[in-house]
Amino acid sequence: MILQINPEHPQPRRIQRVAECLRSDGVIIYPTDTVYGLGCDIHSKKALEKVRRIKKMNNKRHLSFVFADLKHIANYAQVSDFAYKILRRSLPGPYTFVLEATRLVPKIVLTKRHEVGIRIPDNRVCRALLEELGNPILSSSVRMPDDQLLDDPREIDRLYKGTVDMVIDGGVFLPEPSSIVSLIDDTPKVIREGKGDVSEFL
Repeated sequence: MILQINPEHPQPRRIQRVAECLRSDGVIIYPTDTVYGLGCDIHSKKALEKVRRIKKMNNKRHLSFVFADLKHIANYAQVSDFAYKILRRSLPGPYTFVLEATRLVPKIVLTKRHEVGIRIPDNRVCRALLEELGNPILSSSVRMPDDQLLDDPREIDRLYKGTVDMVIDGGVFLPEPSSIVSLIDDTPKVIREGKGDVSEFL
C-alpha cells in the first residue's frame, strides 16, 4: 500500500501508522535526503531477512543504519572522538560514514569486516519516523533491476507491490546516492563520491 505524508509537515498519525508497521516486522520504502530507501526495524530478524532476500544481498555489501540523531550511534558503531567530530559536523546530511560495528549489530547484517554504515538523513519524514519508532532503521537504496535509482513513489509502489508492506509517498525528487566515507582507524577514505561535498576527506 502507498501512504502519502507531507514532506514539509509530516502528519503525526501517519508517522505513527508507519512506525507500527515497522514494529510488526514490516518492510517499508521511505524517502531520505538522497534516494528512496528500503528499510526495516533493525531489531526485527524476520524483517531483516526479508530485506536481504528482496535485495539479494550477501554479507560482502554494506547496509546502512539510519538514525534520527547522534544519541544512539555509539550503541552500534565504535565512534572515536575524531569520528564523532566529523559526524557532528556533517550530519544530518547526504553522507554514509563507515565505522567498525559493535556487538549490538545483528549478525545477519554484518559484513565480513564487521563494519557498518551510519546515516542521519536531512529529511523531515524520515527523521519523524525514526523519532517515533525509537530504533534505527536498516536501509538500502531502491533501484531498478538495471541498478537505476527510482524517484517516483507511484512507480515504486507498482514495482514493489506485494513485496513490501508499505510505500511512503514523500514526493518526487531527483535521486542521488549518498557519499560514502570510511572513518576506520580515524583515516577518512572516500569510498563513493555522491551527493555531498567530500573535498575535506580527500
